[in-house]
Amino acid sequence: MSASEAQTLALQGVKAYTLQIIFVLVAVLLPIGMHFIGAPVRIMLPMHWPIILAGLVYGWRAGTIAGIFAPILSYIVSGYPLPSILPSMTVELMIYGLSIGLMREKTSINKFACVLMGLIFGRIAFIVCALLTYVPESNAVEYFEVALLPGVWAAVGQIVMLPILSSWWIRQDNS
Repeated sequence: MSASEAQTLALQGVKAYTLQIIFVLVAVLLPIGMHFIGAPVRIMLPMHWPIILAGLVYGWRAGTIAGIFAPILSYIVSGYPLPSILPSMTVELMIYGLSIGLMREKTSINKFACVLMGLIFGRIAFIVCALLTYVPESNAVEYFEVALLPGVWAAVGQIVMLPILSSWWIRQDNS
């Protein structure tokens, strides 16, 4: 990264705030659309992509805000995520946006590693929150296998594609 290239864009001004709203709306509408067409949301993780992108492009404030509001708004509008998973998913997405955004703004860690570490932090937060708030009907190992493993390929896609997209986005905004 050159010295003149910004790590993230500033979350200020009408354009940035409008895009922040768009990140949240996309995070709400993508899963609704996928549920509607019967797509496998546990495999594709449609709400996660815009939250991670918000953290990469606009930093920790944008990522955190999107991570908190998207699942809550989605539940209000569509009933998903289910109430049993809503607290865990809200914490998970908030941690994605917060940790990825903080790493981008405060460290020189590359974007790919930031997304990988942010996903790990978010998944750990999900597990802790789920253990504290949800009593699965099956045993905990089976529950976490069903809740976490199907999205592994989406996570790989997020690690590879979102840093590239965010770099392009920031370059376009800076030019």
